This record gives sequence, structure tokens and C-alpha cells, in this order.
Amino acid sequence: KSLPIPVMHDDQHGTATVTLAGLINAMKLTGRKLSDAKIVIVGAGAAGVAIAKLLEKYAHPHMIAVDSKGILSRGRTDLNESKQRLLAFTNKDNISGSLEDAVRGADVFIGVSQPALLTTSMVETMAKLPIIFALANPIPEIMPADALAAGAAVIATGRSDFPNQVNNAVAFPGIFRGALDNRVRQITDEHKIAAAEVIANLVETPTADQIIPSVFDERLVPAIAAVIK
Repeated sequence: KSLPIPVMHDDQHGTATVTLAGLINAMKLTGRKLSDAKIVIVGAGAAGVAIAKLLEKYAHPHMIAVDSKGILSRGRTDLNESKQRLLAFTNKDNISGSLEDAVRGADVFIGVSQPALLTTSMVETMAKLPIIFALANPIPEIMPADALAAGAAVIATGRSDFPNQVNNAVAFPGIFRGALDNRVRQITDEHKIAAAEVIANLVETPTADQIIPSVFDERLVPAIAAVIK
């Protein structure tokens, strides 16, 4: 008898899983706890929503979501159902304003939006040793060299020619391998979190240039598959 197809979108949930893995190691490097971090997520589409939901499940950090019109707040009347659901656990202080307002004092910027959105002056207003995940492809929200010059401690992008590529292929082959091997009927947030922790732990000594294993790391698939049960 065939099994139902496990519910997972490799691009959305794979990206969220690898993002969490990278943040686990970025927290170690900068002496933070994810549960205490202020995180700004720019881009409230499928990938941004998946990232926000997984981070909330894992650590309940203080998050602010931003779309092309500004901060998602309860006073806005133009939010679709998906964005309205984000307000259940983001922007708890119900602030409004622009991206510039959102990132002021933030520990982490996660961009799944559009090129050249984050400026060096914005990075300079973030918390000390800010963490930048600029994941827009092929041109990130800010180029790594510019983010470094503005004081960023850790930078990740979606590109293979820069350090710390957040590539969904780091996660989903191992997750699906485990689902097939162990006859998993549904892939849950707990599976994604377990996979993220495995991915993070494969980087034994994280550095600013390596918080995520290479997509070609042969340990990834068997190590992840082993925890998908």
C-alpha cells in the first residue's frame, strides 16, 4: 500500500531549515541566544512565512516582518490572510513604519525579497555584531563586502560564490531520504528542527565564513535522514 506524500515544499521549508541551522551557529559566534534576538524578516511571501513560522516554533524570538509597503502591523488594512496570520506571533509591540525603522537595534536581518534593499547606513543602526542573511538571488539585499564594511559579524547569501550559502539542497535530500527510509507519513516542524540541528552540528567549529556545511558535504544526507523518524 502506498503512503501519502509527506507535506514539505523543498524551496520554502528547505530554505527555512537551512536558515535556522545557520542562525544556530551565528548565535554561537556572536554570543547570543536565539530566543532573545530581535529578528527582522523582509519578504512576507512563501519563503519568509516559512522561515518565520519555523523560528517561532524553535525559539519564540522577537520578530518583525516587513513587506514592500513597510512593517506588518495590526493597523494595516491591506494584508492578505497569510500576512495576517504572521501577526499572531510577530511585531508584538505593534510598531509601524519602514524597513529602516524595523532594523534599528535588530540583531538579525533575513531578506527573502529583492536586490539592494538593505543599505550600509541601515546596518550601522542595527545591534552590535549584526547578523545578515541576504538571500535574494542573484543579487542579495546587500552585498557581503558592504555589509562587512558596515559592521556585520556574519553574512549569508543564497549564492555559491560567497561564504555561507543558504541552499535548500543542504536540507531536503536528507529529509526526503529519511522520510522514505523510515516510512514517515508527514514531515513536521519537529523534523525540520531536528534536521536544522544536525546541519548546524556538522560545522564543528563555526567561523564567520562557515556557519553552514557545503551542499557537497557527503555527511549531510545520511546524518539528516537518521533523525527523520
